[in-house]
Order: sequence, then C-alpha cells, then structure tokens
Amino acid sequence: MKKSLSIAVAAIAILGGIAAYFYWQHNQPVPEPIHVQVLPSPQPPPKPEVRQVIEAPSVLPPLPALADSDNFMLDSLAGLVNNKSLMKLFHTERIIHNIVATIDNLPRRRAPMSVMPVEQASGKFITAGTESDLAISPKNAARYTPYVRITQAIDARKLVGLYVRLYPLFQQAYVELGYPKQYFNDRLIVVLDNLLAAPDIKEPVRLVQPSVYYLFADPDLEGRSIGQRILMRTSSKNEVIIKGKLREIKQELKLHMHEKKMESAG
Repeated sequence: MKKSLSIAVAAIAILGGIAAYFYWQHNQPVPEPIHVQVLPSPQPPPKPEVRQVIEAPSVLPPLPALADSDNFMLDSLAGLVNNKSLMKLFHTERIIHNIVATIDNLPRRRAPMSVMPVEQASGKFITAGTESDLAISPKNAARYTPYVRITQAIDARKLVGLYVRLYPLFQQAYVELGYPKQYFNDRLIVVLDNLLAAPDIKEPVRLVQPSVYYLFADPDLEGRSIGQRILMRTSSKNEVIIKGKLREIKQELKLHMHEKKMESAG
C-alpha cells in the first residue's frame, strides 16, 4: 500500500466523487477501456437499451465551455462546501474531466492517481500488529477527517441540482473520455450501486503484505472493485457516513430521471 488517496464525497466525485479516494496504490497504469464483443442474439431481437435520462431545467443562463469550466466548478463547489480550508483539497484544473474519469474507474480494479480531483490524504497509511497479525490501525481513520467533513457538509439536493445543471459538460467529458455513444448518467448509477454494495466491514480489518503493497487478508474483500476497497479501508464509521450520503444522492437523482428506450441502430 503506497500513500493513501483521499476520498472526497465531492460528488461521486462530484456526485459520487466525493466518495472515493482513500486509495493508497497510486502510480498505477491507466486502465484500458473494456471492449466486449457482442455476439448476434437469437430471435426475438434484444430489447431496446434503457437509459436513465437526466432532465435539466430548460431556462437557465448559458454554461461555460468545458475547457473553460474550472473556475465555475470551483465556485460552485465552494458554495456547497462553504469552508475555505476544505476547498484547498480540490485540484484546480480539468475538474470535470477528472471527476468523470474517476467515476468511470471506480467499478474497475484500479483508479489512477493522475485523474483524481482531490489531494491525497496526508501522512502514511497506518497499520497495527505484527507481520503475522497485521491490521489497519484505528488511528488511520483520522487521516480522512477533512474528506468526511466535506461529505457531511454537502447537501445532497443542492449537489444533485448542480450536477443536473452541469450535465451537458459531464456528458461532453464522458464522450471525450472515449464513450461517444454512451450516457454518463447510466455509468453514474452503476457506480453508485457498486459503492453501496461494498461490504460493511468490522474492525479489525486484517491485512497481508506479500510485496510492496498492503492487501486485504480476506480474498473476497481484496477481489472487490477499487471503489469498494476504498470505502472499506476508511474505517467502519467513515464507511457508514459516506454510504449514507451516497444513498441521499441516489435518491435525489431519481427525482430528475426518467427511463428512455433507445432503439438498436440495427
């Protein structure tokens, strides 16, 4: 386990984004997009794809261009967090791009540090016990206190309102990430469900260190997505707080969504 990354519930990374960054294994290669070969289906043809469509308000001031959106995003986040010291945790460049890339990565095995929208947690990952009886130290949870404070400070309704307002920029960033025919909000729902499915851990959380990195001693926990592993490493108390905010976010999202069937292109 190298230095931990901070998890800012800053919006599953703005939306779930604030929910994911106590990852210690940075400097990992950027994962390649997953390409799945789709075989022809037998008759009858497959049902139309269902998209969870976000409905944005129709009358609003124009949005900035994606390339010029950083100051707008920082000002908007500052209004949600309402704490100047906590705002210092956010990176100030390519914010929407980094949020979208991080969200997309959370259900995978790894998430590269290069696209994280917040600073990594200070200090070193703290363990307790001997090599044969190694666990995450109870003291380690304190390193994430600033990020949990962001989680608690943000109002889920206002956060989702900002997301809906800025959705065209999130979608543009997702297209530029390499998904020209996919809908970012669909991916966000997948990520929220994946994070909420993380096991509720109980201390002590046992570790092993076969080489440089610390791993969960339980193979089931170690086999989980990076988003779930992030949550489980924060401590049982922090995991409960973060999951609670994610449930609020998902519930608010549902108020802005409707299903839209997309017919196959043939």
